Parts: sequence; C-alpha cells; structure tokens
Amino acid sequence: MTPSAVPSSTPTPSGLLAPLIGRRFAAVLFDMDGTLIDSTPVVVRSWVTWALERGIAPERLEGHHGVPAAQIVRGLVPEEDVEAAIARINALEIADVDGITMLPGAAAAVAALPEARRAIVTSCTRPLATARIAATGLLAPSVVVTADDVTTGKPDPAPYLLGARRLGVDPADCLVVEDAPSGLLAARAAGAATLAVTTTTPADRLDADAVVGTLADVRFAADADGVRVLAA
Repeated sequence: MTPSAVPSSTPTPSGLLAPLIGRRFAAVLFDMDGTLIDSTPVVVRSWVTWALERGIAPERLEGHHGVPAAQIVRGLVPEEDVEAAIARINALEIADVDGITMLPGAAAAVAALPEARRAIVTSCTRPLATARIAATGLLAPSVVVTADDVTTGKPDPAPYLLGARRLGVDPADCLVVEDAPSGLLAARAAGAATLAVTTTTPADRLDADAVVGTLADVRFAADADGVRVLAA
C-alpha cells in the first residue's frame, strides 16, 4: 500500500503527534531500555536465571518493566537476602550484553539535540547503563541519570526531576520519551510532557500525550528557543 492509499481512519505520524506539535521544550529526557536500546533478550535471560536460582516463579517478574532492579528484588525476597540478591542480578545483567541493539531512530534522535537539551534517565545502575551503552555504540549525552543517583526510582518522579535539574531546566518544560507505564507515571508526576514508543508495551497501555511506534517516526528540531517535535 502506498502512502497515498492509507485509509483516512489510520492516524498519520503528524496526527499521532498532534498534542506535541507547536510546543517548544527546554530539553528531551530519554528513557534508555526499550526507548533507545533493545535489551529485552538480555533482561529476560538474566532475570529468569536469577529467579530460578532463588526458587521464584518467573511469572512473578511480570509487570515490572522500567522499575529499578533493587525495587523489584525487595518485593520478592526476604529482607535479610536483599543485598545479596541485588548483587547477583546486577552481576548477571552486566555480564550479558549479547544481542543488545540500538532501536530505530535512537541515534538520530539523540544526535539531533545539543548537550544542554538532552539527557538519559534510566532505571539501570551506572555500571549496567555504561555496559549497555558501550555494547550498542550509542553516543550518550553527558547527563545520564541512573538508579544509583536517586533514593527511589520510577514510577517515582525523582529520576526525571534530577535529570531536569542537572540540565538546569524546569521539568515542566521537558519532554520525556518512554516505553513503559512506570516511566510514564514518573514523567507525569514530574510535570513533564510525554511521548511514548510501543517497542515493549501496547499503545492502549501507554498513557502519554502522544504515542508512536519508535523514534524513527519523529524528529527533533532544536534552536535557541528550544526543541520542537516533528513527524519524520
């Protein structure tokens, strides 16, 4: 089907982005896993291994995408085992980067923005974020907020509030790009506008100002007045 034959009932990229079109943002705060990079195979392998080692049904891991590992662990193991359990999942994930790839449009989206207008805000620890960024070859911004930088991670707004603060901007003037419901909750609680991608979660479960397939569906235009979101 050619573009001219797309039925009128099918939203066009510009139509999907309509709530964001015409707005200017001080900065764009990107989630990492599921937004900029695809680490799903690694995450599944590591967490299933961890769960089976501890006699935990892997099904109990469902519904935690986007939440820091330490917060997940605390909900699954006795208090006296928490530290060892966190250390083990961290070791498993850092050691396995096989198959991690950059998602469509990610490199161009990050590169389109000047340093003062971009950040990554991830639920990974810093060593894990560093390993995954290196594995993909992603050119990371100078501001990368990790789970190690905050007391409470997503869905708490603290990570996004810190990301905005490190850039010296008001979180209410930021656009957050996310793939996970927990991250979108954090972004909205921080007062930011939201753009969701459907890389890991169906569109009907993503409560965002705008929803697209991947970052390949959008482009960012930055100038002295801020960042605009446009259809690719």
